[in-house]
Amino acid sequence: MTAPLDDPGRLRFASLGSGSKGNATLVSDGETHLLVDCGFGLKEAERRLGRLGLHPRQLDALLVTHEHGDHLHGVGPLARKYGMPVYLTPGTWMAGRTGRLPHRHWITPHSPFRIRGIEVDPVTVPHDAREPVQFRLSASGRRLGLLTDLGHPSAHVVEAFHGCDALVLECNHDVRLLETGPYPPSLKRRVGGHWGHLANEQAAWLLQRLGLDRLQHIVCSHLSEHNNRPELAVEALDPLLDGEASRLTVAAQDQGLDWRMIR
Repeated sequence: MTAPLDDPGRLRFASLGSGSKGNATLVSDGETHLLVDCGFGLKEAERRLGRLGLHPRQLDALLVTHEHGDHLHGVGPLARKYGMPVYLTPGTWMAGRTGRLPHRHWITPHSPFRIRGIEVDPVTVPHDAREPVQFRLSASGRRLGLLTDLGHPSAHVVEAFHGCDALVLECNHDVRLLETGPYPPSLKRRVGGHWGHLANEQAAWLLQRLGLDRLQHIVCSHLSEHNNRPELAVEALDPLLDGEASRLTVAAQDQGLDWRMIR
C-alpha cells in the first residue's frame, strides 16, 4: 500500500468503498488531501480513513458530486465535527440533505478551481439529481478522472475526460442481470435509463473513446450489489487492454481500494 504522505507532489488516489451502500474517494498529492463524497456514517468514515492512513483532520476539503444518500450520508456529520470546508453545487445544496455546513463553497460546473496543490475541474453529467457533477483532478502534470453516476456517455463527457492518466469509471450493472433481477420495473427503468447509471457495456464504449494510451490505472467502480459482479465488469473492459490487465482493478464496497500512485 502506498502511504498518502510518501513521494510528495505525486498524484494518488484510494477508495473508502464504492457501491450502492456508500461511496467515497480520497485524492492526494502527498500534501493536499481531498475526500470526494462520503456515503458512510461518521464512525465508519473515520474507520475507513484510518485504514488508508489518514485522520479526518488531515483532510483539506470535502467535494460533493450530488445529493444521493450513497454519496452524501456522511458529508454533514464529517464537516461539522472537523470544521471541514465542503464544495458543492447550489443544486446539490438546495436538495436540503446535508444539514448545516460550517464552511460551504459553491461549485460552478466547468469552472476549475484550486485547493492547495490540486486543481479541481467539475464536469456536468447526465444523472437524475438536481445539479450533479463529476471531477477531473490534476497535480504535477497528471490527471485523474472520477466518473460515476451518469446515465449515458454523452459527447461532452467524452471530451472532458479525454487524456486522463487514471480513471475511476462506473460499471454499475450488467444489462441482463438488471433485466432479470429483483428491482421493480420502475427502478429498472431508472437505473438503466438515460439519467441513471452506466452498464458494463456502456463503460467499455466510453473507455474506448477516451483512449487507453495514457491510462495507468482503470478502476471499475459503483458496482451494483444485485445487478453486477466484479468478473462481469472486468470481462467487459479487459478486451480493450491488449493484454495489460494489470492496469484494471475493481473498487469494492467493503474493502474499497488501496492507494494507487500515478507516475
